[in-house]
Parts: sequence; C-alpha cells; structure tokens
Amino acid sequence: MKKLQMVDLKSQYEHIKEEINAGIQEVLDTTTYINGPKVHEFQKSLEQYLGVKHVIPCANGTDALQIAMMGLGLKPGDEVITADFTFAATVEVVALLGLTPVLVDVEEDTMNISINAIKKAITAKTKAIVPVHLFGRAANMDAIMDLAKEHNLFVIEDNAQAIGANYTSANGTKTKVGTIGHVGATSFFPSKNLGCYGDGGAIFTNDDALAHTLRGIVNHGMYERYHHDVVGVNSRLDSIQAVVLNAKLPKLDTYGQARRKAAKAYNDAFSVNENIITPAFDFEGDDHVFHQYVMRITNGKRDALLAHLQEKGIPCAIYYPIPLHVQKAYADVRYNDADFPITNKLCAEVIALPMHTELEKDQIDFITTTILNFV
Repeated sequence: MKKLQMVDLKSQYEHIKEEINAGIQEVLDTTTYINGPKVHEFQKSLEQYLGVKHVIPCANGTDALQIAMMGLGLKPGDEVITADFTFAATVEVVALLGLTPVLVDVEEDTMNISINAIKKAITAKTKAIVPVHLFGRAANMDAIMDLAKEHNLFVIEDNAQAIGANYTSANGTKTKVGTIGHVGATSFFPSKNLGCYGDGGAIFTNDDALAHTLRGIVNHGMYERYHHDVVGVNSRLDSIQAVVLNAKLPKLDTYGQARRKAAKAYNDAFSVNENIITPAFDFEGDDHVFHQYVMRITNGKRDALLAHLQEKGIPCAIYYPIPLHVQKAYADVRYNDADFPITNKLCAEVIALPMHTELEKDQIDFITTTILNFV
C-alpha cells in the first residue's frame, strides 16, 4: 500500500508534470513573473469555467476576502454576520477592517451557516452576510439571498473550500458557488481542490463597477502607473502559480468526481456503525466537492481515535477544535455560549480523514477497517 497522506500532491503532480514544468520554464525564459500572460490566461479560463463576468486574481484567499469587503465600501462599525464554525480567516478580515464580526451557529446536518441564526442576528447595523461553503458543500444560497434582498445586505461568499461545487436553486438552475452573491472569494492554497504550489487566491463578481474597484485595490489602488485612485493593497497572483492553476483547472471536475467517489466509499464502510455520523450528500449530485471528508464520532472517543490513528500512521485532523466565539482574539461579551449548541457539539465530535484525488481502494479499506475496529 502506498504511504498514506492527508493530501497527496506529489502523486497528483506526476499526472501533470510535463505541462507544469514546461509552463514554469516559459515564465523563467520570458521573465514575466507578475501579471504575465499566464495570469491573464488563467483569469479568462476561470471566468469561463465559473460562468462569471469577472475574476480578479490575488495573492491568497484571506486577501481575497479582505479586498472583497474593501471593494464593497464597508465601514468601521458595520456588522458582518458569519459562521462560528469555520477557519479564522473568515472573521479575521472582518476584524482587521474595523468591522464588527457577528458569529452565529451552524446547521447540524450540513455544518454550514444556520439560516435561522442569521435571521436572529440581523440588526440595523448589519451590512453583510458571509456564508462559508464549508468542507466543499454549498450553503443554502436561496435562503441567504432572500434574506439579503429583504434587508438590503451584501453577500460575500467564502468559497475557499468549495471551488467547482454547484448550487441548485429551487427553480432547478445550477450555478457555481462563489458566483451567486454580490462577490465571492477563494483560495488556491496547495491543499485546496484547485491548488497552486504556493499561495494564491481570486475574487469573483458579475458587477462591472465592483470589479473595476477590486482591480484597483489589488494593485496599490492603481489603474494607471503611479496614479493611486483608491486605497489599495499589494496582492497579486504570480505567473508561476498561474501555470500550475492552468494545468489543474481543466481537471477540476474530474478531481471533484474522484473526491466524491472516495467519500462514498468512506460513507458506505461507516454506515454499519451507529457511533459514526458521516457527511450526507447525493453521490450523483455535485453540490459537495469534499475539500475535506469530515465525519463525527458520537460516543466520546473522538480524541482517543485521533491518537490511535496517528499511532497507526493514518493522517487525520480536527477541523475545527475550538469555536471562534471563544477564541481569545474574537471572544466578546455579546456572545452567549448557549447560542452555539451545534458548533460546540461539532468541535467535540468532528474528525477529518485523508481526502484527495489519488486515494486508492486499499488505502480507504485500511483506514476504514482501522477506525471500525477501534470505534
């Protein structure tokens, strides 16, 4: 059996090695390191893939979220509602801009932001909602967009974990997540479903005026060299990373299918044990692209299982062990622990298993057998 890894980027690279090597050599030969042809090629290809008018590449996913909020003109004191159960970057940028983060609970079955919790959190100061498509699963965008329209709010999609996933609206229309709200942001961190070999990110929008503003912000506020029209940052995707992304983008849907196949194998194996709650998804659908495979251990043995798997050489992790509302950086007297029952439960039960495009049957069999024997 091949060595188990949480993400097997080396095996994935072997399939696209020649294209990536040739592309990197071209960048080296032409010295077009910043905003070169490879970046523009990727921008256009991603716009076409997502069916969105504007893709603005940037340096990383955290920058993408921050720049999106800057572009919308949010002001200090404006309240931004987002999920308590997610990676800290989502709320980090809210705090960095002097905005007021409002953390709310999530749904138990999807682990995505709770619509009822959003409704309860909206005040006269609320200006935006940031749904996170957690672990690769689309959030309930119909309900979120309805709330945003009713209360005149912006929707900023945190799509760092779900690029390639579709959202099917109540009317049957399929749309790529990240392109439904007013603006979307994603990360190309190496472990992502569409990952480069360093840091990278992008912002999506169908709003022409917003796209123009965002393009200035990512480049020091310049549209013409040394003319600074808006307050900006330095956040650009470099050409070598664009080479990697150009090679992977045409394979993204195939990558998603491979991840769903692996997830189904996990689910099928674990269905025999009542102490394991597996992620619910429609295997034939495409609203979940499994950036992570996160299940729950309900008999109190999660931490013991984590240690056992590590002893057996099986990579695993807890996403996420501590709710944001009790993190030192984001704790606030406004938060009552009783308002986060689902987040608190998930933090005590979740465990993530290896998930990537190169998982093989014997690896999955070994992982599932080891877990079932222990649990």
